[in-house]
Amino acid sequence: MSREDQFVPHLIVSDGLAALKFYQEVLGATEGHQMMAPDGKRLMHGEIELEGHKIFVSDEFTSAEGGNCQTPQTLGGSCVRIMFMTDDADAVVERAVARGARVLMPVQDMFWGARYGQFVDPFGHHWGVNQQLKQQTPEETEKAAEQFFAKR
Repeated sequence: MSREDQFVPHLIVSDGLAALKFYQEVLGATEGHQMMAPDGKRLMHGEIELEGHKIFVSDEFTSAEGGNCQTPQTLGGSCVRIMFMTDDADAVVERAVARGARVLMPVQDMFWGARYGQFVDPFGHHWGVNQQLKQQTPEETEKAAEQFFAKR
């Protein structure tokens, strides 16, 4: 990577080492630096890299331990969806489900010229998986969206 990413998502999870493994197996990420907490059981800092971009991963820590972020399970859900661009959306979602993810939206052809689906990973984080099949003009996308929503 020629420069550091300007924005790096940091995912708080309930099992950092398992999350690193999940993201490597499902998304094809490579593992970067990791540091365990003094207890030797929790991931204080982990990194994965996807197509030259980093994502940080760590276990949840209480405020008494210096932590200030919580897992989606602790919060009762997530308000963020991470978009993952890929050449094979179906395969990504299949790998995710095989490793414990739950489909939120099956992969399907979408009005913006892509195959797209959504899943929630075993750690509570929501993912959108997009495989762009063709480029469209804004006008083509608007027309296709009208037709798509008219069928619903």
